[in-house]
Amino acid sequence: MQLTGIHHLTAISAAIKNNHRFYTQVLGMRLVKRTVNQDDVSAYHLFYADGKGSPGTDLTFFDWPAAPERRGSRSITRTSLRVDGHDTLAWWAKRLAEFGVKQGRFAESDGRLTLPFEDPEGQRLALVDDGGKGDPPVAWDRSPVPIEHQIRGLGPIVMSVPTLYPTDTLLTKVMNMRPVREYPHPESPASSVHVFEMGAGGPHAELHVAVQADLPPAHQGAGGVHHVAFRTPDSDYEAWAERLNEFRIPNSGKVDRFWFRSLYTREPNGVLFEIASDGPGFGVDEDEATLGETVVLPPFLESQRRQIVANLKAID
Repeated sequence: MQLTGIHHLTAISAAIKNNHRFYTQVLGMRLVKRTVNQDDVSAYHLFYADGKGSPGTDLTFFDWPAAPERRGSRSITRTSLRVDGHDTLAWWAKRLAEFGVKQGRFAESDGRLTLPFEDPEGQRLALVDDGGKGDPPVAWDRSPVPIEHQIRGLGPIVMSVPTLYPTDTLLTKVMNMRPVREYPHPESPASSVHVFEMGAGGPHAELHVAVQADLPPAHQGAGGVHHVAFRTPDSDYEAWAERLNEFRIPNSGKVDRFWFRSLYTREPNGVLFEIASDGPGFGVDEDEATLGETVVLPPFLESQRRQIVANLKAID
């Protein structure tokens, strides 16, 4: 039983209108689902992805009026977005500069060309050359980014822990990930980053764990990450629920998010993990041509639609 890659990553924004503008107009991603946090219906939950919201392409945001994140360990520290080729990275470096986006130098990291940058709230991101590997994305024909340069999906997710052993044990013994290599942290070479691989491997199926014992614990907030989700085929979802219980891993139990099914657990250093099914997908309640254009709610929230929508801010 194998996880097959990164399913989605969910982060926090305290400026959701500007967030929407940045991810759709600057990064050229499609808003494929405009909904609310199912546990806090006062907040948007926005899903940015490829042209149809394929699993593994979703970067999502909760709309919370939080103070900025205090950076540190026991947190996810950088989210990679896959693109294809040196020329595309050079194109992006120029585009980000034109929009005044804070960026680093693009250079090789863990054997891949990488361009680190931050969104306007300090969300740490990176564009990574995936060499054309990973599930082929669905282009968005209304993106301001040319098809050949569009973001192809999520790449390696980097997290920081003070000690590796307990996290390694969960990843390898319970979640069946494989430790495959390590490399010096690009921002603090004295620290090692350990790479764990899922499924068939590749840049869309890696979790990078940096061991940084000298960092204080992070304090979650705007510009930070809430959780990372890993993909499972629909047919394995029930077995993953049983497996967590068999290993006596504290977890949420089965949660139906309507567009996918979820299981949540905190790894031993405190980072929130989710296992999410590939289906049924975002097209189950919307026409693919109009994804993300109106607020949609899972059936169990429909009776509250008028009140929920009245409390939401305009983002267009």
